Formats: sequence, C-alpha cells, structure tokens
Amino acid sequence: MDTQKNQYQPQIAFHPGETLEEKLAELGMGPKEFAVRTGKPEKTIIAIQKGKSSITPEMAVQFEHVLKIPAHFWLNMQRSYDEFMAREERKQVIAQAGNWTKQFPLADMIKKGWIPAKASIEEKTSALLEFFGICSHQAWEDYYFHQELKVAFRISLAHTKEPYAIAAWLRQGQLQAAELTASAYDAKLFRNTLPEIKNLMARHPKDFFEQLQTICLKAGVKVVYTPCIKKAPINGCTRWLNDTPLIQLTGRYKRNDIFWFTFFHEAGHILLHGKKDIFLENVDYSDKVLEKEREADDFAVKWTLPKEQETEILQKFEITEVDVLAFAKKFNTHPAIIIGRLHYKKHLHPSVGRQFFEAIELE
Repeated sequence: MDTQKNQYQPQIAFHPGETLEEKLAELGMGPKEFAVRTGKPEKTIIAIQKGKSSITPEMAVQFEHVLKIPAHFWLNMQRSYDEFMAREERKQVIAQAGNWTKQFPLADMIKKGWIPAKASIEEKTSALLEFFGICSHQAWEDYYFHQELKVAFRISLAHTKEPYAIAAWLRQGQLQAAELTASAYDAKLFRNTLPEIKNLMARHPKDFFEQLQTICLKAGVKVVYTPCIKKAPINGCTRWLNDTPLIQLTGRYKRNDIFWFTFFHEAGHILLHGKKDIFLENVDYSDKVLEKEREADDFAVKWTLPKEQETEILQKFEITEVDVLAFAKKFNTHPAIIIGRLHYKKHLHPSVGRQFFEAIELE
C-alpha cells in the first residue's frame, strides 16, 4: 500500500525564524529587546532568526503574548519546516540506496505483485523499503545481515548466495502470514492432525492447499504458499513469528510428491526443534543444524512413506502401475509419493511412472 498517496507535500518550506525576523522589523524591535520581553537569551532569538534553532511550545506561547500572533501559528510553521527538512534528508538516504535496490529481482517482484511498478530508481527504493517495513538500506542490513533482532530473525543472510532475493521471499511470507488468524499453537493438537493431513496427501483434492491451511490454523500453525522468486530457488522454510510457527512453501518443481515431503519436513522442524532456529535452504549451516535437517528428513519419510513400507515395495521384482496403485491404497499414501521415492533412490528410471505426479498449480 502506498502511504504517500493523496498526501500534499510542499516543494519548499520556510523556517519560522524568517517570519519572526520580518515581524520584528515591522515593529522596529531588535532581537535584544525581544529577548528581554520574552525572557529568552538573545543568542537563542538570533539562532531562531537564522534558522539554526527551533521554536518550542514554551517559546510559542511567550511569542504569542509579545507579538499577538497565536502560538499554534509558530508551532505549525515549525512543524511544517521540520517535516520538510526530514523529507529532504530522506530523499538523500533514498538516493544513496540505489545500488542496494539493484540487488533485488525487482522485475520478478513487480510481476508477482509484491511491489508496485515504479519508473525511477528512487521510487523503486521507496517501494522496497515500504515492502520490508524498514526505513533505510542500512537498517535492512542490520536486520538481515547483522542479526540485530535475533529474537525475530536468527540467521544472517550475509554469506548466502543470494541474500537479497531470499530476504524478499521471506518477507513476502511474513506479510502473507499476517493476513491469517491462527489459534494458539498447540503442539499436541498439531501432531494429532498429521494423520488427517496424510489422508489429505493421499487424496490430493483440488482444494488440498486450502484444506491443509485450515487444518493447520486450528492447531496454531500458519501455512502460506509463496511462489519461488528468481535467484531464490527454495522449496520451503520454517520459522516462528513470535509464538506462532510459520511454514512457507513454494511448490517448487510443481510436483505433489515434493510438495508434501517438504511440508512434512517443515512440520518436523516445528515439532522436533522448537523456536530457536529458522530453517532455510541455501544457508551454510553448522553440523548441529545439519543434524536437525536430517531429523526433519526422517520425520518426512515417516509420514509420507516409511522405510519399512519402501522395503516391502522393493520386494517386488518388477513394479507395475497396478502395484503402485495397490501399495498406495495399502499404505494410505499417494502413488506419486511411491514413484518419487523410487526415482530418488534410483530404483526406477526417471521416465517410469511420471503419470502419477500431479502438478502443483497454486499461483
């Protein structure tokens, strides 16, 4: 949303000291006499006349008694001047952020409707800052690179391959999550919903995402779909926004087997690893965090196609289409989950069974 729309902003503003100087000249009163009459130091009055000092509310009331000009007149002039100067300084900040702005995949962000189309680099910079809810590119670096707010964002993107695109993708997910209303997070309830979600995975109806989102919201978990953006090829991410866990998915590769494995992987992070970390691809993790990634993978395997079920499938010398459908029904999973696993483990040629994959089209 453009907060500047329909707001009048003057091209120039005058310091109230100029008006004061004109009024004193009209009255034939020098700054020394006026200082005595108002009980202020002469140097303060001179500084105001030169625009180097501001008129305070106390001064404005004193000026009113001496000059018969209402206090609100002086205060309004001072406020308008101060705002004008602040906006001029803001223009300088924006002008200096051009190189920062150019680091983002702006065309893709505009195409997806994340930011409005703008002509000049200054306008694009303003749009980006508003998108991130941050006042300057230095503040952006403090947040995303220097971890100044570790409670909200516990990793630094400074050493990732594409920090600007990743930050944009994360921010869009945060904005989407803000539009959802979730119950208080209940870990037991969320765990108990997983069989229902597995049933949804096995059926994979057209409105699967809406159903998934509704189920998770009741357990206090927000799930959003944020399409991949250029330079940020991500499957998913898990993080906590205050006390609410957020699963952000992309539908990358547009295959239902990958989508559901990613969801259960992220659900594993929520249930196994708590609030301390943000789990995201393309980040150099420590060995400790890599172990958590493996645990989340194992969690996803358990809920999509457990290893013992995979072993049972592999007992078949030749796996036919009829076999895949039968095993999917027996194990309450989707045929694409079986085919995807067998492709991944190189038990089947990638060309075999592709008809079972269902396209993820959420955009």
